[in-house]
Amino acid sequence: MMQTFDFILSIPVADRPAHLRNCLESIHQQIARYGYDGGMTIVVAEDSREPQCIAAHQALVTEYSAKGLDVIHFDLPEQYQVLQSIPAAQRQHLGNLLTTQPAERFYRKGQAANRNLSYLKMLQLTRNKDRTLYYLVDSDQLFLPELDYFHHINQIFQTNDIAMLTGKLVGDPPVSPSVMAANFLDDVSAFLHEIADYDLNGACQFHRDTPVPHDAAYHDLAKLFGFEQQTSHFDYPCPLSGAHDHRACLETFAARLQAFFFGEHLTRKTVYQPGADPLALTPARTIYPGNYIVNFDGLKYIIPFGHLRLRMSGPTAGRLIQAEIGERFAAANLPMLHKRTTDADDGFRPGVEQQHDAAIDISDEFERQFFGDLMLFSVVAWLKQYDLAQLADAVAVQQVMESVEEELLALYEAKHGAVNAQVQALEQWVQQPQHDWQGTPALAQVLQFLGNIRRNFSDQSLAWQQIQSFEHRAKRKQQVLAALLGYQAERAVWDEVVALP
Repeated sequence: MMQTFDFILSIPVADRPAHLRNCLESIHQQIARYGYDGGMTIVVAEDSREPQCIAAHQALVTEYSAKGLDVIHFDLPEQYQVLQSIPAAQRQHLGNLLTTQPAERFYRKGQAANRNLSYLKMLQLTRNKDRTLYYLVDSDQLFLPELDYFHHINQIFQTNDIAMLTGKLVGDPPVSPSVMAANFLDDVSAFLHEIADYDLNGACQFHRDTPVPHDAAYHDLAKLFGFEQQTSHFDYPCPLSGAHDHRACLETFAARLQAFFFGEHLTRKTVYQPGADPLALTPARTIYPGNYIVNFDGLKYIIPFGHLRLRMSGPTAGRLIQAEIGERFAAANLPMLHKRTTDADDGFRPGVEQQHDAAIDISDEFERQFFGDLMLFSVVAWLKQYDLAQLADAVAVQQVMESVEEELLALYEAKHGAVNAQVQALEQWVQQPQHDWQGTPALAQVLQFLGNIRRNFSDQSLAWQQIQSFEHRAKRKQQVLAALLGYQAERAVWDEVVALP
């Protein structure tokens, strides 16, 4: 007779009350729809800077506790106390995993550090380590109503020898707009050129069947992940219902363009495809940080390198974990819905700054994307030549990294040139006098969007200057090198902490 696992869920959140509400509601709906016989505790792992957001998160914990969920608010003072409870001899080696920020500034520690700290709280809450599963969820993700996650996951861990299970994301892409601009401009241009040929007062023609984007259709560098270009552009699916004209379609499209800089892709969202058996497993190579589950043994396999604040930490950690445990790291067709933006508030997004004049700066996120790619593909290239035990060879690691850097720079430079050429051409074309949209708010919003693309992708942009700077790249490469060389030692200390009573 199979036993039923208890679940402990962790939801790290930083200044995102609207996202957290949607996430908790999706869990509440899961339980209401499917039920679950095992225990379930939800840890809201606070990482906010703004007091009003912390208060809003606490209020949501109270609200959903009253609805019957077992929800705990893991606040900043308690997190700091839990960190200090680790013996000093071990804690001094875990700063890169668990943060070294002082008590008075123990917020916005980053997704990896906050997630890893929540492991310690989940350990405190564990009653029986042999029948507990730990589910890591991001606040901007939702459980799909079509899937009975908890029963499926319970069965998977009952019938398979795995330590870590992950599922992909559907909806908004899990990558930065810094690596989506070229293909998004293709789609924006195609839509504007098509709608320009229509009567703006005519019935909307943008409700036709379109090809389903593949897993990496949104990524300008999809070939690096083994995906070929699927089509030259994807059509814009108008979201309006009822009778409406092209003017309304254009206005809706233009009003959402700025959301691209917060991670929303209007034309290449990934859709859930229910055909695959949710209980069937495939070998995994990427951790989706907001959608993975581990048993007690799997708590060893954390997402490292949080101190670097680089993007692509999940794929990087996934490659290292795959090299260590092979088929015990698996993936299932249990995706979560990723929603970067909400109707109420888009919330905090690290590396994206919106100015009062509607200018948007993604330079911090852009820089972290490039060097996150450098770290990821250095690990990928390393594992093709060496095994995990040889990761302490500094000379060999550096040689691999420099080879990857040369290739990555060439790819980024090609995309950089393509984006700037597209922006210039589109800016000139949309302002031609024959277009019916002249003088409309929609045109102003399109030009505002193109101006923000130019601001973030031109030769003068801060991120591009940093990527092109030999000195800046050398500094970042040294940080990445030190992190990779220290990975196994940090993991050894973490393994000791996880094993503590």
